[in-house]
Amino acid sequence: MHSIAFFKGVFHRLERYERHISSVALVVGFVIDNLTLTRIDLWIDHIVIVAYIIVAVSSIIVVHLPKKGALISRVQPFAPLPMQFAFGGLFSSFFVFYSHSAALASSWFFLLFLSALLVGNEFFKKRYERLAFQFGIFYIALFSYLVFIVPVLTKRMGAGIFLLSGAASIALMSVFIFLLAFIAPLRMREERKVLTKIIAAIFVAMNVLYFLNIIPPIPLALKEAGVYYSVTRTQDGNYILKGEPRAWYAFLKRPVLHISQGAPAYFYSAVFAPTELKTRIVHQWEFFDESRGMWIVSSRVQFAIVGGRDGGYRGYSFKTNVAPGFWRVSVETERGQLLGRRQFKLER
Repeated sequence: MHSIAFFKGVFHRLERYERHISSVALVVGFVIDNLTLTRIDLWIDHIVIVAYIIVAVSSIIVVHLPKKGALISRVQPFAPLPMQFAFGGLFSSFFVFYSHSAALASSWFFLLFLSALLVGNEFFKKRYERLAFQFGIFYIALFSYLVFIVPVLTKRMGAGIFLLSGAASIALMSVFIFLLAFIAPLRMREERKVLTKIIAAIFVAMNVLYFLNIIPPIPLALKEAGVYYSVTRTQDGNYILKGEPRAWYAFLKRPVLHISQGAPAYFYSAVFAPTELKTRIVHQWEFFDESRGMWIVSSRVQFAIVGGRDGGYRGYSFKTNVAPGFWRVSVETERGQLLGRRQFKLER
């Protein structure tokens, strides 16, 4: 009796201060994720993510177990709490990984969507009692994870690999639905059509976002990029970069490169990719046509990269006889997903 009273008191205090605890946990968890989630191909990070997925699946199952026995009746009211915790951990991890790969110019909508799920998770407790809402949030999390774990496993990326990730997400959700239909057949018969529509809508939305290049080109990430007078590769594999001297506050202004007539301008980038992943990236050079008020593509330089190096695979391109004015170089994948972009001004 004393132990029951003790646990009731603990749960009462948790409910009383739940909003404050959740807010602190969100901030602390997000800071920890930013410090610890450093490489997308480290298996310790994936073990944590898979653990979150298992907790979410287990919580959904517990919520919908037939109420047979005192133990299940006591546990079920608290099942949404670990579910909420698991989804918070998942979307915090996803935001960290996707933001590393994202260029705000093209991926701001997807990052805003992930951040809304992360912050909104603190207010979803009541909604987590609804099967349709649980399935919708879980499928978004599952698909978002498969988008980058499948390229890590296959050592490849591209439209075909994304479609494979989508097919895997449908297969895994079908298994989950079959499992819940076995556990709670009556509830699943009532909700099956709604769940199918939700999964189909999310599947279509993710594909539209991908083929519009709104989803970041994860698992790639732009580590470093800039414009220089010269880029030289040494015999030991290092690079010597010569550019304009810059003050510590120079990041607040657009870089300026002073070049003489006929001299080339070099653009250097370092792109991280998971170990053994091979793909190609593009340096797209563009100049700003002031008479037309728009950016004009001048050239596209493509080269292969191989993953594994912490600082990213290094490469460069250059242009000769460049005209003075405003320029930018976009670092993209083969199919045009934007990894990052640097603007600069060329002066004689």
